[in-house]
Amino acid sequence: MPSSPHPWNFFRTGGLDQVALTTGADLLALDQLDQKLWVALSCPVKGLELDEKTLALIDSDADGRVRVPELLAAIKWAAARLNDPAALLAGADSLPLAAINATTPEGKILVASAKQILANLGRKDATAIPVEDAANTAKIFAASALNGDGVVPPAATKDPATQILIKEIIATIGGTADLAGSTGVTAAQIEKFFAELTAYVVWVEQSAAKDIAILGSATDAAVTALKTVRAKAEDFFARTRLAAFDARALAALNRSETEYLAIAAKDLTITAAEVAGFPLARITADAPLPLLAGVNPAWVAALATLHAAVVTPVYGADKTTLTAAEWTALNAKFAAYETWLGGKAGGTVEKLGLARAKEILGGPGRAALDALIAADAVLAPEFKAISDVERLARYHRDLRGLLHNFVNFADFYSPDRWAIFQAGTLFLDSRSTELCIRVDGANPLAAMSKAYIAYCACTRAGSPPMTIAACFTQGDSDYLFVGRHGLFYDRQGRDWDTVITSIVDNPISIRQAFWSPYKKFVRMIEEQVAKRAAAAEAASSSKLAAAAEKTTNADTAKPVEPPKKVDVGAVAAIGVAISGAITAITLILGYVFKLEIWQYPLVLIGLMLVISAPSMIIAWLKLRQRTLGPILEGNGWAVNGRVKINIPFGRALTDLAVLPPGSKRSLEDPYEDKEAARGKRNAILLTALIVLAAAAIWVRWDQSKNGRYFWEPAPVAAVAAVAPAAPATVAPAAK
Repeated sequence: MPSSPHPWNFFRTGGLDQVALTTGADLLALDQLDQKLWVALSCPVKGLELDEKTLALIDSDADGRVRVPELLAAIKWAAARLNDPAALLAGADSLPLAAINATTPEGKILVASAKQILANLGRKDATAIPVEDAANTAKIFAASALNGDGVVPPAATKDPATQILIKEIIATIGGTADLAGSTGVTAAQIEKFFAELTAYVVWVEQSAAKDIAILGSATDAAVTALKTVRAKAEDFFARTRLAAFDARALAALNRSETEYLAIAAKDLTITAAEVAGFPLARITADAPLPLLAGVNPAWVAALATLHAAVVTPVYGADKTTLTAAEWTALNAKFAAYETWLGGKAGGTVEKLGLARAKEILGGPGRAALDALIAADAVLAPEFKAISDVERLARYHRDLRGLLHNFVNFADFYSPDRWAIFQAGTLFLDSRSTELCIRVDGANPLAAMSKAYIAYCACTRAGSPPMTIAACFTQGDSDYLFVGRHGLFYDRQGRDWDTVITSIVDNPISIRQAFWSPYKKFVRMIEEQVAKRAAAAEAASSSKLAAAAEKTTNADTAKPVEPPKKVDVGAVAAIGVAISGAITAITLILGYVFKLEIWQYPLVLIGLMLVISAPSMIIAWLKLRQRTLGPILEGNGWAVNGRVKINIPFGRALTDLAVLPPGSKRSLEDPYEDKEAARGKRNAILLTALIVLAAAAIWVRWDQSKNGRYFWEPAPVAAVAAVAPAAPATVAPAAK
């Protein structure tokens, strides 16, 4: 029968159902949990408040992201080496040796390696190993030059000859850093070194065997001198042949006079590019190439070297010119050596010299190095276990934090823990917000979060700059704008200078939405007043300019035009409009005066609700939709669940400035604007007097209309006693 499914426990926080991870069985059964119920499906390795080395160990494919299969593999690896997988949920900094399952071969090696690490660090009696100690590879491996990492440093042997050989390999081929921080050589580098040595020796011996070095050790210098002037010499002889073909080309072949005039206007040097581009010597028909006299000043040194290194050994020192045929023959003499030189092998070890190369190849150095590599390989399993101790210690400390910010977001909703994506606290505009996330930059998708986000650039001396997305979830946005400066404290307590670079505008609170229409109205009035003032100023300036112009041109002023007639229709229309307005005001005041006194506050509240309700409803709907996912996805996350930021939780993420308990506040302000304060008080007093006068008038009017004050009870109508009607008397009939 198939095993019964694991009984999961879920908890609801922020409107999101999340799986609870409380036991080792929960961890072992995570591969059975439907991934649709995971809050996240992947996260970045960098930019989180979790050790990047731990995340890099989990990121098995090294693509910079941790995915579900990699996290499951890390849990499985760690659980197999612990007595109780639930230890991974503790998040302890130190790994107790007793927690390692010593009944398995892997566990036995881990325990032995952990004890060896502690012994190397001088703490052999310790019962737990912290992550810092397990990761201190330089100190752990310092006691042994061979540590199974495949790198053999000079200190791995006491033989001076072998030490020198290792240093020579490092100097020529290059070295590799080992786990202890020393530089050594690997088997591949040793193999390459000896292959280069062999190739170099064979290549050098080819020269002696073929007897192509016609000048012996001076042949190299001769070939170099030839190659230096070859292109210019070939150009010279080609020009002389062309001049022999047609004498009319001589002027063009020797460069024109205008080119010399352009050069003469400058400060001349023999290395000037303009001079170096001219022929080596003056061109005449089939002329020989001069080597020491009458040559281009920019090529004097090169031709002198050619004469000393090539021409003198071959033709003698008296030979100071070369014909085209002699030049061709001279190149042919060195062609074989030049070809051999072009096929040089083993150039990386050439600086050791032929004698040293032969000595190394014929000595016991290769066997000694192979023996060291083999001895190091024997230690590989033992020292790999030391690396596994560090890995297990890191998982023991950090998997809890990753699980509670990946499988669920318990840390994010916890009142006493921070999520691994929360970078610190931003203080700005008399507020502090803890929902600050490191991002690469502004992300268009973030607007879908329905949160108010301020992207801020953070700088600190000695640290690379970073960008954070700060979410404001309480207060208002009146004084939040691009360019506003604040102070950001990261999780290590370091302070960063911060400036807002861009904003994603969304409602912050219901209170902000309530006052928003009135603030917009006030801003509109201010803008209109500013426009009217500007228009008035412009009109005044225009009138002054017109008056000045009129005064200046008084003698040529045009006759004044007669005033236009009054449009009777316009006057009638204005009268009708005024009459309608007065009628409307009268009706409104009539309804107002009919209200009872207790109804006035209700009317005022109703009016305010009519004005503010639309913006409050829109804000309430958006605040209910606030979610963290789109913000995190700007940092490389793949958020699966709808991580909501409702109104109560938002108030917990952003704190407003409040006075500490027990504080005393003095209202005496020595710099108060007394005149403005007096005007404000007078305005309030005048408003109160007007309200009281209006109330008194209304009370008096109401009393005169009803014959009583509104607070007096209505009089009971008197019921008059009605006497019974006497029966009608019938007059006697006339006789």
